Amino acid sequence: MDWTAIPEDVLIDCAQLTKANSIQGNKMKNVVIIYTPWANLKKTGDMAVGQVSFKNPQLVKRVHVAARENAIINRLMKTRVEKFPDLMAEQIAYDSEKKRKAKAEAIKKAKEEEAIAKERKAASDAYKHAYDDLFNEENMRSTGWDEDDFM
Repeated sequence: MDWTAIPEDVLIDCAQLTKANSIQGNKMKNVVIIYTPWANLKKTGDMAVGQVSFKNPQLVKRVHVAARENAIINRLMKTRVEKFPDLMAEQIAYDSEKKRKAKAEAIKKAKEEEAIAKERKAASDAYKHAYDDLFNEENMRSTGWDEDDFM
């Protein structure tokens, strides 16, 4: 979904949450909430804490909130779920799973290379021994002339 195609009811819910969670905005009436993609945000070192600018002002969208609607806020707060994940443990688990997959892939690749090497060796041995059975008794028959007559 494109960020410009966000449904109207979702935008209203988000704007109400933003207003409710703002210290100044919660006290005011007729608040304009602006939103833009994160890639459009511009932050320089001389800006105050919490202050941002925009790279392209045409990508900024606005939603007008006339007043706080407690029905929306209460409905959304009932579905609120706070999680406090152990990010370090998740990172360690992710890294170990990644290493396990890489190791399994390396083992698989090594087995494939070993099989290819065996096939090449078998083909090489077959080529080297291709003339081994050329001079057996069955293939050695007289052509009608003697070696003594040769000279």
